[in-house]
Amino acid sequence: MSIPQKGGGLIENYSQLVEFLENGSKPKEKWAIGTEHEKFGYIKKTFKPLPYSGICSIKSILEGLRAEFQWTPIFENKNIIGLKKNGANVSLEPGGQLELSGAPLTTIHETCDEASTHLREVQTIANKVGAGFIGLGAAPTWSHNDMPIMPKGRYSLMTKYMKNVGTHGIQMMYRTCTIQVNLDFSSEIDMIKKFRVSLALQPVATALFANSPLFENQLIKHKSWRSRIWRNLDSDRTGMLPFVFEDGMGFQRYADYALDVPMYFVYRNGNYIDALGQSFRDFLKGKLPALPNQLPQLSDWADHLTTIFPEVRLKQFLEMRGADGGPWDRICALPALWVGLLYDSTSLEASWDLCKNWTDEQREGLRIVASEDGLDGNFDGLSLKGLAREVLSISKSGLQRRQIKSTDTKYIDESHFLDILDKTAKNGITPADKLIDNYLNDWIGDTKKVFDLYSY
Repeated sequence: MSIPQKGGGLIENYSQLVEFLENGSKPKEKWAIGTEHEKFGYIKKTFKPLPYSGICSIKSILEGLRAEFQWTPIFENKNIIGLKKNGANVSLEPGGQLELSGAPLTTIHETCDEASTHLREVQTIANKVGAGFIGLGAAPTWSHNDMPIMPKGRYSLMTKYMKNVGTHGIQMMYRTCTIQVNLDFSSEIDMIKKFRVSLALQPVATALFANSPLFENQLIKHKSWRSRIWRNLDSDRTGMLPFVFEDGMGFQRYADYALDVPMYFVYRNGNYIDALGQSFRDFLKGKLPALPNQLPQLSDWADHLTTIFPEVRLKQFLEMRGADGGPWDRICALPALWVGLLYDSTSLEASWDLCKNWTDEQREGLRIVASEDGLDGNFDGLSLKGLAREVLSISKSGLQRRQIKSTDTKYIDESHFLDILDKTAKNGITPADKLIDNYLNDWIGDTKKVFDLYSY
């Protein structure tokens, strides 16, 4: 999750909230690709999750990356809780999941190199302290009581709040991982179309990347249990956002939606102040109970936007949030998929033509069957396997039209990063299907075998 935002000055009127979102607009030549991916760390000797401190721990990993690979540390109350270098951040999820929030880069080649470099660095330090890392959408063997708690004030408040809303919030925080890509827009019109396409097609990504059929040592009747968790988390801040497809959608409409999402906190002087359930609208009036007679800063608005968790999220860019965490070779495929669809105008139009007549019920129905059945999901005449093939064809054409060749092998463009997804769509076998087959036919129910076969 995000680190605290900084700067921006005092918010004196509502229009600044809308302008903040609008200021994310960039000309096409400045569009970038930001890839984020999370993974579970564990102790190799015991297969238990990494604690925060100790010889084999999250802290040891962070300190090792700092010392050996020149990352700059980020502290909270004297605890190292993240790293930064060259526009990228390494941060911690609530249960110690390690996340790389990549720098804004120009090509899929660059973002794939960044991910590979990061994983090699983590692997180097992990081997020294006896740790391993694994890429899955949900923790396969651990109970909630097994999970460590990271020393971050934000997570303490969120945990308290999640216990009172929905039914799966604590599972999401402590025992799920995702891959995410962040992409730009050029204008409000461009943002709206990209938002609509990416929301409608997010279930296709969920199905292609489904990788969490195991949970608490059991085979769960969902190929993406991570996606299932999000459906019963907190209805105020999750979901498929039907209003995005309505007339009147724009930066102002999203700002109004965000204002109605209950707050978690206000960050001041290195501390998270409890504002659970309070209203940002009251904050704008100087009537926030947590900070009476004070007005918000733009950094408070930026922080608040990070506490909203729909399938696609708008900040000063759009975040694609539907994919399970996965193996090394799939980290590069997700940004390739969405760049091919959204960064080429012909592909964007073709993608919109594919989904523009879907109803709210169809979009939500696809979301549900994607979590349950992966590519085998069907809803109201729409087949996720068939949609995946169409979407991949559109994306591949978009990447080919970009004509961005690798510097190492100049004849290879970005479309080859979709090869692994093409294979998945053709044979219908997702990572979840492979895990299910392993569990039923090879492991004889021993879920610890997953660490042998699926660790980085």
